[in-house]
Amino acid sequence: MPSRSLVRVMLVGAGIVVAALLVFAAYRHLTARPEPQTLPPDFDPRNYVRGGAQLDAPYLVTDYDVVDAMLSMAQVRPGDFVVDLGSGDGRILIAAAKSHGARGLGVDIDPARVREATQNAETAGVARRVEFRREDLFQTPIAEADVVTLYLTPEVNVRLRPRILSQMRPGARVVSHDYDMGDWRADQRERIGTATVFLWIVPARLGGRWTMTIGGQTLPLEFQQHYQQLHGVLGSARVEQGVVSGPRVRFVASVGGVRRVFEGRLDGNAIVPVAADAGWRAVRAG
Repeated sequence: MPSRSLVRVMLVGAGIVVAALLVFAAYRHLTARPEPQTLPPDFDPRNYVRGGAQLDAPYLVTDYDVVDAMLSMAQVRPGDFVVDLGSGDGRILIAAAKSHGARGLGVDIDPARVREATQNAETAGVARRVEFRREDLFQTPIAEADVVTLYLTPEVNVRLRPRILSQMRPGARVVSHDYDMGDWRADQRERIGTATVFLWIVPARLGGRWTMTIGGQTLPLEFQQHYQQLHGVLGSARVEQGVVSGPRVRFVASVGGVRRVFEGRLDGNAIVPVAADAGWRAVRAG
C-alpha cells in the first residue's frame, strides 16, 4: 500500500489541477466575445430609455418678468382662453389665471412636466381654471384659443404657423418668447432684459375675389394677401397700403378718379365699413 505521505501528495496535486482548470474556464468565460446582435433598421435607443420623451423643443423656463410681459403684450383679459404649447412647469398659465382671470390649457410631451405643472396649479389655487395634459402640441386644438403662448424653437414656430393662420379666429393673439415666425412679421416686439417677446394678431383671411357696392355702382375687388399685407385691384384701380389687423382692414384705392381710404371689418362673408355712413360694402364673390 502507498504510504500516507504519497496519498497526501497525490490529493494535493489533484486539487491544484482542478483549481487550475476552474480558473482557466472562468477566464475563457469572462473574455469570450458575445455574439453580435442584428438590430432593426428603425431602432432608436431613446424609445427604450425610461422617461425619455422625445421633445419638440428643449425644456427652458421663462423668467417671471418675461411671463408678465408676454401676458401684458397679449392683453390677456378675464375669461380669455389661453393655450400654452410646451407648458413646462405651468408658470405662464398659472400667472394668466391668477393675475389676469383667464382660463387655460397647457400641453407638454414630458409627463414629469405635466405632473409638476398640475401640482403647481393646485398650490397656487388655480387648478379649477387651468388644465395640463400630456399631448403632442401639433395635435392640440387651438381654434377656441384667444391667446396662444410659445417658448419653443424657430423651426417649431414655423411648423405651427399654418395651423395658427388657418384655425385661429381673426383677432386672436400669439405671443412667443425669443423666437419669431419666419417671414410672418410680428405686429409688436419688445426687449425684456436679454429676452425678446414677439406678438402677432391673427389676420382675417381676405385673399380672393369680392364685389364692392359704392356710390350706386358695383365694382370687382380682388385681394392678394401676405399675412397682414394686402394688395390688389378695385375696378381698374390699384389697391395700395392694404393692412389687415385681426378682423379689421384698411386700404387705399381710387374710385371715379377720387382717391379714397377704406376702413372696414370682416363680418361673415362681407366687409362692412367702420363708419356707418361710408356708403360702401363688399361681399365675397363665389
